[in-house]
Amino acid sequence: MASTSTSSSSSSSSSSSSSSLIRSSASNTDEWNLRKKYVEGFLQRLGASKDLPETHQKKGFVSDMMRNLLKVDRIGRGRIVCHLTVKRLVTNAYGTFHGGTVAGVAELIAIACARTVVDEDRKLFLGEMSLSYLSASAINVELEIDGCIVKSGRNVTTTSVEFRVRGTKKVVYTARATFFTAPVSKV
Repeated sequence: MASTSTSSSSSSSSSSSSSSLIRSSASNTDEWNLRKKYVEGFLQRLGASKDLPETHQKKGFVSDMMRNLLKVDRIGRGRIVCHLTVKRLVTNAYGTFHGGTVAGVAELIAIACARTVVDEDRKLFLGEMSLSYLSASAINVELEIDGCIVKSGRNVTTTSVEFRVRGTKKVVYTARATFFTAPVSKV
């Protein structure tokens, strides 16, 4: 008898939980529709699906924009120090330095740093790059970018790039890149 009452109570409990799942699915659908409308509005406010101005569609626009930001302070064997000021052109929807631009600048500095130790006739290939976004940088913040060689061998070169707020020296972004070099053909 005890098992019958347990079985009926568990069947009653399972029918109760399945009906709550149905109710929760209906509310999840309403919640999903609200969330979807919010995300669509967010993307529209960012300008998704709009055409870029003609001047922004030329090949190399983003690279030109990043190079225009950088000001070189020092170049030495295995080390490059630059600075830049965060401009509105390179900020995200939150008014801080855009992560894609941080990555692009880090790659540019890492390549230049590797070139201080790798011969011109050897091609460099970016094999791996990692970035850490430790803090945000607002418009008009001046950043110092310090790139250095961590390790350089015959076919592999590893670099480190740090972005610091000029004045306070607070580290806001770090990057590490590994480059492979193709051996020179002796034909």
